[in-house]
Amino acid sequence: MSGLIALLDDVAALTRVAATSLDDVASMAAKAGTKAAGVIIDDAAVTPKYVTGLSPKRELPIIWKIARASFFSKLVILLPVAMLLNVFAPFLLIPLLMLGGLYLCFEGAEKIYHVLAPHGDAHVDKDMDVGDAAHLEETRVKGAIKTDFILSAEIMTISLNGIVAEFPDAGLWLQGATLAAVAIAITIAVYGTVALIVKMDDVGAWMALNGRTGLGRGIGTGLVKGMPHLLTVLSVVGTAAMLWVGGSILVHGLHDLGLDNGPYEWIKSLAYSIAGDSGFGKWAVTAFADGIIGLAVGLMLIPLITKVIAPMIGSKAH
Repeated sequence: MSGLIALLDDVAALTRVAATSLDDVASMAAKAGTKAAGVIIDDAAVTPKYVTGLSPKRELPIIWKIARASFFSKLVILLPVAMLLNVFAPFLLIPLLMLGGLYLCFEGAEKIYHVLAPHGDAHVDKDMDVGDAAHLEETRVKGAIKTDFILSAEIMTISLNGIVAEFPDAGLWLQGATLAAVAIAITIAVYGTVALIVKMDDVGAWMALNGRTGLGRGIGTGLVKGMPHLLTVLSVVGTAAMLWVGGSILVHGLHDLGLDNGPYEWIKSLAYSIAGDSGFGKWAVTAFADGIIGLAVGLMLIPLITKVIAPMIGSKAH
């Protein structure tokens, strides 16, 4: 009997340890996930375009295909690679993070440049002209998976860097579990949101036609009319977030590598001189300054990437 009681005590102790570890993972994942906010918003803003023009019946299956590939990329490919780098080559994390920051700056600046100086994308025009619906869907899914992989790599790198910075004493397994939790939570959040966005106009149309009350039909009509505006807002917020996060990564990366303290110290001094001791004020000034730097760097990268790098690798920047 005493052996059974001792065993139950051990089980209870292990349960408490496991519960504590899960709490730690959840807390660490929440903090690390916020570091990748800009990429997450852009991921949710970009994905709906891949189901535009396709049959409504295929929208959710397509989103599921992309989400399934995203889970695989993050958990099977990127997670092990990130942890191996963290163990054997941690000095590469910041340079890789800065490469991702350059990519974010380019993407954000290219979107703004596209608005100010509209230019057609030949591969997009060709894609829209495909007559075979199955082939069009396959092409869209491949494009979405490719884009998701790039964004997922950035999300995982940013999140791992945040985990290491915030919790340097955490064990390797705890860091890995936290990164996995971040990957799962972000993928569910992004593609759950995307699924709601792409089906919201269908829900609104059904309510507008079948609502039993004037209020219900009015809400349905509002959803249908409001979705294009929501997508526009998401796109604007996503672009701003990419420039802010990309610029912040570059500024902090240079500071952490000890290569140049100029931008970091200048922005820090500017934020204090404008906002004083206001936490939100200093954050707002810092984010704006980081965004301006991100935009400047991105604009400088546009000719390099579109005219030199993209032709060399046989692709076209979007």
